[in-house]
Amino acid sequence: MLAYEGLKSRVALIVAAALAALLAQVAPAAAQDGVIIDVSGAKRGKYPIAIPVGVGSDAAAAKEVAEVASFDLGVAGVFKVLDPGTFLADLQAEKLGIEPQKWKDVGAYGVIKYRAVVTGGNVELEARLYEVSKGASPVLTKTYRGGRKELRAFTHAWANEVVKYYTGEPGFFGSKIAFVAKGRSGSAVMAVDFDGHAPYGVSNNSSINMLPAWSPSGGQIAYTSYMRNNPDLYVAPAGGGRPKRIAMYKGMNTGASWSPDGSKIALTLSRDGNPEIYVISAADGKILTRVTNNKAIDTSPAWSPDGSELAFVSDREGSPQIFVVSAAGGAARRVSFNGTYNTTPTWSPAKGAKVLAYTTRDGGRYDIVTLDLATKKMVRITQGEGSNEEPSFSPNGRAIAFASNRSGGSGVYIANADGTGTAVKIYSGTVTGVDWGPAPRP
Repeated sequence: MLAYEGLKSRVALIVAAALAALLAQVAPAAAQDGVIIDVSGAKRGKYPIAIPVGVGSDAAAAKEVAEVASFDLGVAGVFKVLDPGTFLADLQAEKLGIEPQKWKDVGAYGVIKYRAVVTGGNVELEARLYEVSKGASPVLTKTYRGGRKELRAFTHAWANEVVKYYTGEPGFFGSKIAFVAKGRSGSAVMAVDFDGHAPYGVSNNSSINMLPAWSPSGGQIAYTSYMRNNPDLYVAPAGGGRPKRIAMYKGMNTGASWSPDGSKIALTLSRDGNPEIYVISAADGKILTRVTNNKAIDTSPAWSPDGSELAFVSDREGSPQIFVVSAAGGAARRVSFNGTYNTTPTWSPAKGAKVLAYTTRDGGRYDIVTLDLATKKMVRITQGEGSNEEPSFSPNGRAIAFASNRSGGSGVYIANADGTGTAVKIYSGTVTGVDWGPAPRP
């Protein structure tokens, strides 16, 4: 993230140059009805689930499924994946079935069984979910068939089905995260599977590129680039490819945020000499609305999930703070009051929520917090673990990705959005501008 202290000087340089030339709530009572994860419940805990390596499978494929499924459910925010070393069941005898008492004895509430069979270049994944309290009959079964390279995607799809079965919400497995990786010659927009698999480049130039933003469809990524010596806004295919320059106004064209319907983009423009929030057409960059008009610096717009409001950063009250304003413009209200430095707001997409995550500095370092705008409750996602910046919610709002330089190494991390558990690093490197893409298509 660009530190706000340096933002004023950067703004001055940019403007001058232009003028001269950004479920984990569980009630694990032993319910007889089986589905017991209540994501809106007040009690905390994790649903214990066992994922033994599939018997009767190709060895490499079975290991891959176990690793992917364990990672997925481990970061879902509502499960406790049990240690395979504690399992008492005879897996060879059980095959795709279960002996319920053996799994009760190790504390499992749920058990996933699967078989991954590889034939030539193809694979078949048969997966079953058991609720131990319901006995030896599976409560969910799925079979996936395709190329061997699709096994990882099949496993993500299965894990999404498991999450949806227990919570009624879609999972985020199979989604992607964009970010900027710093290098010697510039900075590149990158994207990676949410679990750190298969990183690839999106920008195709050696210039300074920053602040990627996924379109709601997942098909495009907007980002700012200096490839033509001015911080202009470009839109590129999400898989990489030739970008289209859509905003090239004098000065800054930065900090894109797509409207929920994908037709508009909010961003910061300094076309009149001062950074303000505008809304432009996503198709051609035409200015549709000037949202703010203030002598202070207004940056980092973030569109609310219902499209009615924008959160943004302003120093209009002396220090950088988070404000919320109607997407049509008008009076803005300040919503952040902790500390003296709050930036990079992002909205939770969770249904019915009015929650922001943002970067705060109320001590010596940067941390991630969430703020419920209805209750004013603030939750710390990070604390005392290096600098943590630029949060972005998962598609279901249950996790947050962010950039960190903690002792575990710099990179992209993901953590539970309720502040519980331990953050997991999914990409190593010096990164900024983290943005989590939409849910994968079924």
